[in-house]
Amino acid sequence: MKTSNRAGDRRTRRRLLADKLATFTVRGGGVAIIASIVAIVVFLIWEVLPLLDDAEVQEVAQIQAPLVDPSALLADPYRTHIVALGSDGKVRALDLGSGQIVAEQTMVPSGEKNTGGANPPGSDLLVAAGGDGQLHSARISWKITFPEGKRRVDPVIDILPPVRIEPPGQMPGAFAMRPLAEGGRVTVAQTSKGEVVAVFEENEENLFTGEITTSESRSESEPIAKLGQIVIDDTGRNIYAAAHGGTLLRWDSRGARLREPQKVSAGGDITALSLLIGGRSLVVGQDDGSISVWFLVKDQNKQVELTRIRDMAPLQSSVTKFAPSRRNKGFLAASKTGELGLYYSTSNRILWQGQSPIPELTAIDFGPKADAAYLAGLGELATLDIQNPHPETNLQALFGNVWYESYPEPDMIWQSSSGTDDFEPKFSLTPLLIGTLKGTFYSLLLAVPLAVLGAMFVSHFMSPALKSIVKPMIEIMAAMPSVVLGFLAGLWLAPRLEEIFPSVFLMALVLPVLLVLTGFAWAQIPAGTRNRLPAGVEVLPFMIVLAAGIFGCIEMSVAVESGVFGGDFPRWLRESFGLPFDQRNAIVVGMAMGFAVIPIIFAISEDAFSNVPAQLVSGSLALGATLWQTVTRVVVPTASPGIFSAIMVGFGRAVGETMIVLMATGNTPIMDWNPFNGFRTLSANIAVEIPEAPQFSTLYRTLFLAALLLFILTFVVNTAAEIVRHRLRERYGKL
Repeated sequence: MKTSNRAGDRRTRRRLLADKLATFTVRGGGVAIIASIVAIVVFLIWEVLPLLDDAEVQEVAQIQAPLVDPSALLADPYRTHIVALGSDGKVRALDLGSGQIVAEQTMVPSGEKNTGGANPPGSDLLVAAGGDGQLHSARISWKITFPEGKRRVDPVIDILPPVRIEPPGQMPGAFAMRPLAEGGRVTVAQTSKGEVVAVFEENEENLFTGEITTSESRSESEPIAKLGQIVIDDTGRNIYAAAHGGTLLRWDSRGARLREPQKVSAGGDITALSLLIGGRSLVVGQDDGSISVWFLVKDQNKQVELTRIRDMAPLQSSVTKFAPSRRNKGFLAASKTGELGLYYSTSNRILWQGQSPIPELTAIDFGPKADAAYLAGLGELATLDIQNPHPETNLQALFGNVWYESYPEPDMIWQSSSGTDDFEPKFSLTPLLIGTLKGTFYSLLLAVPLAVLGAMFVSHFMSPALKSIVKPMIEIMAAMPSVVLGFLAGLWLAPRLEEIFPSVFLMALVLPVLLVLTGFAWAQIPAGTRNRLPAGVEVLPFMIVLAAGIFGCIEMSVAVESGVFGGDFPRWLRESFGLPFDQRNAIVVGMAMGFAVIPIIFAISEDAFSNVPAQLVSGSLALGATLWQTVTRVVVPTASPGIFSAIMVGFGRAVGETMIVLMATGNTPIMDWNPFNGFRTLSANIAVEIPEAPQFSTLYRTLFLAALLLFILTFVVNTAAEIVRHRLRERYGKL
């Protein structure tokens, strides 16, 4: 007896131990799942937060430099040397490590008066005007060698032939020079008499001898008021100048000829002028410290006008100098009182403000890699270290309208890369968010009615024998790989649907009518005759009529397109409604993704219908209600929490779908609800862009933001769905 008790105690202890172990495992698994989700969210937020950080700028060096009133600076990419143009007309290269002059060239002849220098934005030239009536220039390059395995940077100063503007002894006024990508250069200056002179030099290479000949043409304008500054864009076609009273002037120099300038009022005296990389955006600084960005925009008459696009955060005193970045649309601005500001045009951000370590600035330069700035004054040179990894983004740039260069109006655009270095990245996530919702909407528009009504029919109207075949077949559809569905949709369905697109509209009108008529005809068969037929045979006439209707609509497609749509449905759509038609469009995606979502919604909905208590159904039928009345008025309300859950699960499946939308949409980030064109979703964008995104770059972090948006979207929808489901259960749970 005691042995039996001891054995029972051991079994009890084992059961208790197993129960505790199971409880610990279940709880541990739940906690691990929650911890994993929280860790994912924290990781996503950690990767995204740097997008909104401001720049970090700090002084790293300040030396006494043997430079003579430098008026223009050029630094090398490795932060080892700086080349300065002095007021004495000499170009000097300074070693930043030792503070010694390592190269020196005379650019303006000795004895001639030098009016000052300029560094054309984004170029490698230093330019000065001399008292000999000519513009002198020097091209700066860097010779990189590796003696004994160590990098060595040597500045190379090439003095270029001068360009005559006036007779000897006359002093040119405001001036600018721009080298052209195809060779040659454009030089513009104002003479002492007020004319604006433009000299166009073009290089031509003899293909047989390799000899290069230079042709020169000149154009002059009528005398105008004294100009403050002149800048030339990268193509040499557009010339901008600042005149007294805050007037901006623009010359169109097509055909190597100055036309009548366009004049625009900036609203105050202009004290600084510069072009950003690419030569499209003009930055204007004014006497009151205001800074604005302008570029050319076509008006309603297709005429190009210089337009004020955005106003940046102002400085506290008159803006004196700009130093544009050679990497992006950023620039450094300096004021009369030594205040500095680091700006980015596209996102309209001021990334940093501070005071110059050199009180009286005479020249500034933004380093070639946008990681340093160089400030020069009377015998002093300071180097600033700049950490500015993500200037392109803020909430406005990510989700709002931005007026991009060469666009007629503000817009929301995703375009992460281009073929040129002067590209303006466009990181608006709004088109991707709209595309995600668009794809989800059209897929659920097809999937929800078919899946829910199909589940209702299978659970309460279909014969058990047929149900045992149909239900597994529909559920096994969920095993179809989405990449296969996307492949079929993009390469097979889309081109065939384009050929018979009018038949889709015909099916939407004809098939419901045919099904209703078939049901009416079936109901006219005597009940005794129907009862003698095998169970489930009622499905056959509907299938036959449905197949015949689809075949007939397809056969009538050409006739319908000719009679209703003028023989060309895409052209009719474009001319009648202004809607474009793409082969891979939202309707194709709706069909393909609906095919992927239907099994999920069907399976959950069918379980919800089948789990309605049998006594509710029996009671309703016993009280005289028909089966249709019982299903629609008793079963559907009772099963509504499960049906709603099924739709939300299908929503989450559609939102996160990648391969189908990637292969069947054309993957174009278009922001509209037109069902006849494509779109790009957040998930597809991540799949496309992440392999090409440099680690920790702005694009890289923006893709993490897209992933965070997907998580937030599904979390909010699922939370709302759970609240609604709970309330529906409370309402109908007592039936």
